[in-house]
Amino acid sequence: MLVRTARLVPLITSSHLYFSHTSFVRQIFQWKLRGTACTAAAFSRKLKTMEPVKDSQETAVPVTDTSPTSTGPLAEDLSPATSDTPSDEKTTTLPPVGLLPGETVVKEGKAAILFPSANEVFYNPVQEFNRDLTCAVITEFARDFMAQRGVKVVVPGEKDRVVVSLTEETNEADAQVEEKNGAEEPSVTATVGEKCDRGLHVLEGLAASGLRSVRFALEVPGLNSVTANDFSTKAAALIARNAQYNGVSHLLQASCRDASMLMYEMRGKKDRYDVIDLDPYGSPSCFLDAAVQAVSEGGLLCVTCTDMAVMAGNSGETCYSKYGSISIKAKYCHEMALRIILHSLDQRAGVYQRYIQPLLSVSVDFYIRVFVRVFTGQVKVKNSASKQALVYNCVGCGSFHLQRMGKRTVNGKHMKYSAATGPPVGPECDHCGQRHQMGGPVWAEPIHDTAFVQKVLSAVSGNPSRFGTSKRIEGILSMVTEELEDVPLYYTVESLSSTIHCTTPPLLQFRSALLHAGHRVSLSHACKNAIKTDAPPAVLWDIMRCWEKANPVKREKLSETSPAFKILSTESKLEACFTVREDANPQSRKRHLTRFQENPQAFWGPKARARSNGGGIATNLQDKRKKLQNKRKNQIMDSSQLKDFPCKKFRQGTCTQGEKCCYSHNPEQTNNEEKME
Repeated sequence: MLVRTARLVPLITSSHLYFSHTSFVRQIFQWKLRGTACTAAAFSRKLKTMEPVKDSQETAVPVTDTSPTSTGPLAEDLSPATSDTPSDEKTTTLPPVGLLPGETVVKEGKAAILFPSANEVFYNPVQEFNRDLTCAVITEFARDFMAQRGVKVVVPGEKDRVVVSLTEETNEADAQVEEKNGAEEPSVTATVGEKCDRGLHVLEGLAASGLRSVRFALEVPGLNSVTANDFSTKAAALIARNAQYNGVSHLLQASCRDASMLMYEMRGKKDRYDVIDLDPYGSPSCFLDAAVQAVSEGGLLCVTCTDMAVMAGNSGETCYSKYGSISIKAKYCHEMALRIILHSLDQRAGVYQRYIQPLLSVSVDFYIRVFVRVFTGQVKVKNSASKQALVYNCVGCGSFHLQRMGKRTVNGKHMKYSAATGPPVGPECDHCGQRHQMGGPVWAEPIHDTAFVQKVLSAVSGNPSRFGTSKRIEGILSMVTEELEDVPLYYTVESLSSTIHCTTPPLLQFRSALLHAGHRVSLSHACKNAIKTDAPPAVLWDIMRCWEKANPVKREKLSETSPAFKILSTESKLEACFTVREDANPQSRKRHLTRFQENPQAFWGPKARARSNGGGIATNLQDKRKKLQNKRKNQIMDSSQLKDFPCKKFRQGTCTQGEKCCYSHNPEQTNNEEKME
C-alpha cells in the first residue's frame, strides 16, 4: 500500500519501534504528535471531510487504558502514552492529539482520521464501499465464529435477527434445529468498541493511515485486538495518533514491520490471526504465502487485487508469474480474475496441507475482493486438483469450455483420484472454425457461500443506516445470491450479437429463450448484461440463429472465412421462443436495486502511489490528466501544437535539435512535468 521509506534509526531497533530514553529522541517523537489540537469546540462546528482546522486549542483526550493481557498476536504499540500501571482498567489523561500544519480530518463511518495533505500516506475515498463491505463481512463472520466460543455479538441499531430462507418452504428439521440453537443463548455478549477476552485477533497488513483498522475497532464487535501494520514509519506514527484520536488505543496497536515477515513470525497455532486483511497497492501475490500460514484454523482471509490490467488479460505472462495462471482477454475477464486469485490462494495453501472455502468474491469498480476461510486437512487437500480447470476460449466466436485438472470418483466410502481426460475441444472451433486460446488454471468451484452471503445481506438491509454504501451493498449481494453457483464464467448478449453482426436482442427475451429451452440462466454482478447459463454454446448459437431470422443481416457482405458466415450457414436445431417469461426478470432487477452505480466522482479510480519524499502530488496533476484525456481520439494535426508538450530528450540532456525541435525546451515546463511524474 505504501512505498518503502527510510526508517528513523533512533526510533527503531530490530524492525520494532522502541522509545529511546534520550531527550533528543523524545523531542523527535513529541514533535510528530505536536500540532494544533482538534478540540471538542472544533467538532461542534461539524468539520467537513477533508476540511483543515485552522485554529483550535489543545485539550486532553481521555482514553480508557487496558493493558493487553491476552496471549494472542499483538504487535508493538506505537502510542507514546505508555503506562506502567497494572492491568486493571482505569481512565488516564493522555497528551493531546492535534492537527499538524496542513493536516485534515477525513470522516468515514464512525472514524475520524487525521490525514496529511501531501501524498505521504495512501488513501482512496472511492474504496469506501470496500471498507463498508469488509466491516459487514467480518461482523457476520464474528457472529458465527464467536458463537462457537460462547459469545454473542451485539451490533448497534440492529434488531432481533430474523432467519431469511432462500426458499419459500421451510424444512421442519431445520426449524427444530433453529429452536434448539435459539434456546442455548450465549452467556457472554460482545459490543463494538469493547475488548473481548475471547474475541478475534485481526491484522491489517498494509494499513496506511489506519482508517480501516480504526473502523474495525469502532464498528465490528467481538474483537480482542487489531494490529495495524505498515512498512512506512510515517504511516505507523500516523496510525498510532489516529488510534488515540478515536479513543481505540485499548484495541488497536500500530506496527511498523514488513507485512510478510510479521505474518511468518505468527505461523504458530497459538499465535495466528483470526482475520487477516490485505489491501495492497497493486498485486498481493508477494503476501499470499505468508497469509495462508498466519491465519487461524477456519480464520478469515480478505484480499484485494487492483492490478486488473494483468488479471484481465493484458499481460498473461505477468499474471502467470504472479498467480500461476494465464489470463485471457475476454468478456468474462472480471470473473476469471476472481477465479485466478482463488486458484492462487488454494495452490499456496495446499503446500501447507491447507485449503480454502470462498465466502464472497466480488468484482467492483477497478478492483476485485475475495473473502475466504482457510482450513487444514490432508484429505481435503487432495480434492484441490479437481477444483481447478483450464479454459479454452475461441478467438472467433468467444465460445469457451472448461477442462478440469483432476478427476474424483466416489468408490463406496473411498474417493479415487485420477488424471482428467481431454481436451474438450478439437483443433478448431465447432461453430466458427477458428482456433482456441488456452488460459488458466482457474478456480472452477463456486466462488460464493450463498448461505453466508444471505446472512450479510439480511444484516445490511435490516440496518441500512450502519454504512454509507448500504444501498450498493444490498444491490450487489442480491445479485450474488441470484447467480448460478455451479456455472463458471459468462457470455454477454452484445458479444454474441456482434459476432454475427445482427441487432442485439433484449435481455429479457434472450433469457426467456434459454428458460423455454429448459436451461438455467442468471445474471452476474461482474458485468451488466452478462448471461450465466448451463446451456452449451451450441444452444446459444441456435437461439442467435433464430433471432437472426427475424432480424436478418446482409449475408452478401459477410466474408466466407468470417465467424458470422460459418455460424449463420449452419441450420438451427432448436426453435427458440422469445416470449418473455415472468421468471426471466430477477428480483434485484425488478426492485431496481443499485447494482452498477455511476462514476462516484471525477477522476475516480486507482490513486497515485504514496511518495516517500513527502513531495505529494503536484497541484497541476489534474490539468495534466485533462490535457491527456482522449489523446488518441483527438489527434494533433498541427505540428505547432506540439510546443505545448515538453521535450523528453531535452529533459534528459540528449536532444540535438535545438530550436528546430518541435517540442518545448522551456525549463519551467520541463520541471513541472518532472514534478507531476
